[in-house]
Amino acid sequence: MKFMSHIAQWRSGAKEALDRTAIIAKFLCCLHFTDTYLCSPTHVYGPSMLPTLNIAGDVVLVEHLSPLLGNVGYGDLVLVRSPLNPNRNLTKRIVAMEGDTVTYFDPLHSDSDRIAVVPKGHVWIQGDNVYASRDSRHFGPVPLGLIKGKVFFRVWPLNSFGLLDN
Repeated sequence: MKFMSHIAQWRSGAKEALDRTAIIAKFLCCLHFTDTYLCSPTHVYGPSMLPTLNIAGDVVLVEHLSPLLGNVGYGDLVLVRSPLNPNRNLTKRIVAMEGDTVTYFDPLHSDSDRIAVVPKGHVWIQGDNVYASRDSRHFGPVPLGLIKGKVFFRVWPLNSFGLLDN
């Protein structure tokens, strides 16, 4: 009789542990789906997006649906996988779309203007601070497939909390 009581207690405890494990697994799956496909926070730092973003770093929200739906355009602030180093992400502004002709000035490499045509399936990205930004002026047009998301909201610092304007 005592043995049966222990088995019943063990079953009850095992069922409760399995139920809690299932709840945690569902939560983690939901969190992964949200972070990967809907919206995620990202830390952005450096001088390339001054004055839009702070040099010391901002925490921004990036929504991931717009690039998948082809809903990115002129003036959008986007999170892009670096064409030079796939382990880094860049935050830049889209200044030209496919088929556009871009006249740009690279203050670090020449004194004259250059002209480029953005090919199909690509965008031209630049930092707001042209004197301190590595962008399409250095590595050329960026494939749309490297755009990870559109930056839309600043979370930190609190004094700048709110939507980011294009």
